[in-house]
Amino acid sequence: MKRLVLTIAIFLAVVSCKTNPFTGKSTLNFYSNSQMFPMAFAQYDEFLSENKVVKGTTDAQMITRVGQRIASAAERWLDANGYPGYLKDYQWEYNLVQDETVNAWCMPGGKIVVYTGILPITQNETGIAVVIGHEVAHALADHGAQRMSAGTLQQIGALGAAAATSNKSPEVQNAFMQAYGLGSQLGVMLPFSRSHETEADRIGLQIMAIAGYNPDEAAKLWERMKAQSGGQSPPEFLSTHPSNDTRISNLTAWAPAAKQEARKFGVTSFK
Repeated sequence: MKRLVLTIAIFLAVVSCKTNPFTGKSTLNFYSNSQMFPMAFAQYDEFLSENKVVKGTTDAQMITRVGQRIASAAERWLDANGYPGYLKDYQWEYNLVQDETVNAWCMPGGKIVVYTGILPITQNETGIAVVIGHEVAHALADHGAQRMSAGTLQQIGALGAAAATSNKSPEVQNAFMQAYGLGSQLGVMLPFSRSHETEADRIGLQIMAIAGYNPDEAAKLWERMKAQSGGQSPPEFLSTHPSNDTRISNLTAWAPAAKQEARKFGVTSFK
């Protein structure tokens, strides 16, 4: 049983790799767009039907405007770097939702939601571009599908753990599975998610710059995020996101390269 589980895991890992166009690295991905997008679109529509969508206001129009510019910048970069048609199945949509939660997200296929609760922190259009650029980067890099793929492997690993303790008492099995769950979260799943967040920060910074937004403002946004949270956050090794200080340092260091990339597309001044 253990050998079979290991064989399946290795087979899936080998045959299910996809290249991230922004990093050039192979990533674990069992799920195609044709599998992911219909589920994402259905969930998005259901979410909108159950929440108050803000329409026609200055803020709502700003969300759409920024989203369109970010999507266009992403397509320009992908076309110029050998990935024409990468976004052909995307169905971009941008919505502002009345909710005081400080949040925003982009589902696979380009379905974006920004919560009104984040607007006091973003403060302006460039701040929104930082947020939307980051969330769009998650979608472009297939982070959702990668997370699902990692979860699949984690489940396979759990089967192997169960097989290894199958001749033990129920108490031993339960204790081992609890330990396995914690270990897999800290050792694999959480760092994997943090790497996605860092990757999305860097990709998003580049895209917002190509869209004409000043990447120097990204670190300033996270300084405001830090102030809003009162400096309270879980230790970085227990968090799915990098710490505010790590993010601020990274974004400050990456901003010059983002501007340089934008110049390749004729962008020399930033909003």
